Amino acid sequence: MADTIRAVRQHEFGGPEVLRVEDVPRPVPGPGEVRIGVRSVGINFADTHARENKYVQRSHLPLIPGQEVVGVREDTGERVVALTRGGGAYAEEVTVPVGLCVPIPDGLDDDQALGLLVQGLTAWHLHRTCARLEGGEAVVVHSAAGGTGSLTVQLAKPMGAGRVIATASSPEKRALALELGADAAVDPRPEGLTERLIEANGGRPVDVVVDMAGGAMFDGSLRALGPFGRIVVCGISTKEQNEIRTGQLLKHSRSVIGFWLFHCLEDPERRFVAPLRDLFARAARGEVRVVVGGRWPLEDAHQAHRALLERRTTGKLVLDVDAGVSG
Repeated sequence: MADTIRAVRQHEFGGPEVLRVEDVPRPVPGPGEVRIGVRSVGINFADTHARENKYVQRSHLPLIPGQEVVGVREDTGERVVALTRGGGAYAEEVTVPVGLCVPIPDGLDDDQALGLLVQGLTAWHLHRTCARLEGGEAVVVHSAAGGTGSLTVQLAKPMGAGRVIATASSPEKRALALELGADAAVDPRPEGLTERLIEANGGRPVDVVVDMAGGAMFDGSLRALGPFGRIVVCGISTKEQNEIRTGQLLKHSRSVIGFWLFHCLEDPERRFVAPLRDLFARAARGEVRVVVGGRWPLEDAHQAHRALLERRTTGKLVLDVDAGVSG
């Protein structure tokens, strides 16, 4: 067996062009870890932040990006989905903690399992753990055609939402959100956003907003909340931080809640494994499906990042480890 594998690795922080495929030493499992032969890798918006060292978790060079894979456990031969925690996913093999490696049920394909890991778990926790949806509440999902947004839309009503309002940046993406179960889909531009959200809810303030953007979109969404409304922050794609005045929260009985998936790993069985199995069951019932928006070989990881940053994609983006170089 070869001592090296192919991986996407960067030696400097910067744009998509810093991502290059090269031979790297084969990873060796540590205590409590298992090695996985990777079949496909999930691409997340967080990977673009890590590439620039602007993610919540600091990056270190040289860096192999990525945190989620589908593959085969070397020790058992099982088909699994797994979280790497510290990067390393854009590669032919990875090592992961055994507790973050979950068998994939028969009947669930690789892409569906992969899409339900980081993005599916995020969507699950946005509703259950953060917003704590109550029956019949109106929920706004921003970036509703993306990987996390498309799953958040689909899970909203099964988890108790009444009216689901999506935002997406193009007519095609808004049509996808409606197809996935949203009751209304509106333009996310900050100008007039508050009014559009309230209008889409029949003239009433909304109860919950799921925001991945930050900046002016966050401000407009916060103003659309009614008493006891919650805005859940799970991303800052605009890279624009917001400041909150506590007096405004008090005056309107509003809440701002942050969510970062990796805090769930402090209690992996309850907050990682159990919710993931629930998602697998929901997928088996046809309650939720992963929309695969694009596939690239490892060699074209930089193109995938560029497409994501330029908002040219929908749904789950996948690196196919076995695929050849695209034309």
